[in-house]
Amino acid sequence: MHSYVFSISRRTAVSALAALALLPAAHAKGVAWPSAQPIVLVSSQAPGGTTDLLARLLAGKLQERLGITVVVQHRDGAGGTVAANFVSKAQPDGYTFLVASSEPLVLAGALNPNLPYKPTSDFTPVASLALGSWALAAHEKSGLGTVADVVSRSKEEKISFGSIGSGTPQHIVGEMFNAATGAKIQHTPYQGINPLLADLQSGEVAMAFENPALIKSQMQGGQIKVLAVTSAQRSAVFPEVPTLAESGVTGFDAAPWYGLLAPAGLPKAISKRLYTEVQAIMASTLAKTRLNTLGAEPLVMKPAAFQKLIAADIQKWTAAVPASESKKGD
Repeated sequence: MHSYVFSISRRTAVSALAALALLPAAHAKGVAWPSAQPIVLVSSQAPGGTTDLLARLLAGKLQERLGITVVVQHRDGAGGTVAANFVSKAQPDGYTFLVASSEPLVLAGALNPNLPYKPTSDFTPVASLALGSWALAAHEKSGLGTVADVVSRSKEEKISFGSIGSGTPQHIVGEMFNAATGAKIQHTPYQGINPLLADLQSGEVAMAFENPALIKSQMQGGQIKVLAVTSAQRSAVFPEVPTLAESGVTGFDAAPWYGLLAPAGLPKAISKRLYTEVQAIMASTLAKTRLNTLGAEPLVMKPAAFQKLIAADIQKWTAAVPASESKKGD
């Protein structure tokens, strides 16, 4: 577990202490938040990824806007469920929040009905943050030039797609693709991203569903081509590349998202205030630029719609899990 504190100035600290002296009266009126107590943003991912970038961005900017200390605390592990479980058990007082991808809420809920928390009822969705996608990338040696090629040829010969492991989002997206198109692409799991990219670069594995920015970084030699993206909208990384829906796979929409959540029971006044602050941060040029480098873009959605998205995605991904479970040994 790692923690990062975004320090405040002496003047801000003095102001915060002065406000603290008025805390009992403010509490009585229900307007005590935020006080001088630090806000903790619990990141479900280790330093370096999209979740970590979002947590750090929010921490720095929230501190500027709220005038209090904000701490980023990493509790990575088990697909983000360690962080999610921690936050689900915290007090809903406005000082502990989860910054996470959809994985510990949607995919974990689909894969494991016995989670120590309930994704749809143990959290207060505060703000959606960002939306990503996966790029369907193929090596030129495979001869796959279109989505239609993948579908037709996989029915006649073995075509493998790689992922960073069985049961990962990239694996299940491949099984969603099979179910939606009637294709028969076969899963090849890898122990991490580096060996997968090495085999995609060499053509050892025909294709993969991966982060658009990551795929773009591998395309300098011209041996890898992106056939489509899995989200409902085109990716800002590959604006010229069609979505799977535009490529004939009607209604296909599978994309990772990122959000800010609190324990269930967060007071509405705190949720509303923080939603407003976060939306202003995510609308900034800085946020858009940083997200673009990671293959994502801001996701603007009211908390009620965010709650519906979580529930709908759990249903969608749960329906796709049986196919991926039956092929874990591939």
